[in-house]
Amino acid sequence: MATGGNPIFSGKNFREATQAPPAPQAPYGQNYGQNPYGQAAGAQGAWSSAQQGMTQDQLQDLYNRPAAGPADIGRMTYDDVIVKTAGCLGILIVGAAVALAVPQGTGSMLMILGALGGFALAMVNTFKKQPSPGLILAYALLEGFFLGGLTRILDNLYPGVGIQAVVGTLSVFAVTLVLFKSGKVRATPKLMRFFMIALIGYAVFALVNMFMMMTGAVTTPFGLSTGVTIMGIPLGVFIGILAIGLAAFSLIMDFTSIEAAISAGAPQRFSWTAAFGLTVTLVWLYVEIIRLLAILRGDD
Repeated sequence: MATGGNPIFSGKNFREATQAPPAPQAPYGQNYGQNPYGQAAGAQGAWSSAQQGMTQDQLQDLYNRPAAGPADIGRMTYDDVIVKTAGCLGILIVGAAVALAVPQGTGSMLMILGALGGFALAMVNTFKKQPSPGLILAYALLEGFFLGGLTRILDNLYPGVGIQAVVGTLSVFAVTLVLFKSGKVRATPKLMRFFMIALIGYAVFALVNMFMMMTGAVTTPFGLSTGVTIMGIPLGVFIGILAIGLAAFSLIMDFTSIEAAISAGAPQRFSWTAAFGLTVTLVWLYVEIIRLLAILRGDD
């Protein structure tokens, strides 16, 4: 499994969940076998005893029943992840709609609440041993407040960037998913090393930029991103393209981790962790895209 990317998937709790569950122990010291789904098979004597109380039709019906699937035995499936991710994004959209609909001042307050509260819940959900659907959905709502308020501010300055950012996020997600499913892009160790180096460099730049903006050393919009140019192009354009690439590759690692968890038969409850991880990455991707669009529009 890809590790070292999204901390939600590379953390100890999710990694342990992707390990195949141990075979159940047979009661009373009997030596049981095990079917492909990990369910203990009864000993031949016990099976014979059960047969004695069944008619021929009942036995035939039992043989004709389909084998239990992962969902029937409480294991994580792709459907679980899709449904729960859709639920998180639906709540996020509701939060964004609220922040866009309320008066400007209230929307700004919701944006600040969403940024601080979302960060706090992201930390809680990341390091929590067992996923909590309520806390994950609360995180999605708070991030909706944040993204709605941010979109409102930037869209007022540069009309149209909001819908462009939504389309861009969906497009990057779709292309990334297609490339992953086709096997053309995978989280190889070599790519992982490049990703980590680039991510550390981006994090250092973001911290330096934030410090310079807080101290007033740079007063241009987005700080160093628009205060420094290379061949007439704002530095933020190059940084933004790099950040979007990092977010897209983080999606590849998310897909890889989810695929590994499902293959290993992770408990069904961890589909909430997968949905949370994808939501975090998509929020990051949207923020980077709308920021890049705003920088490009501001340079017109």
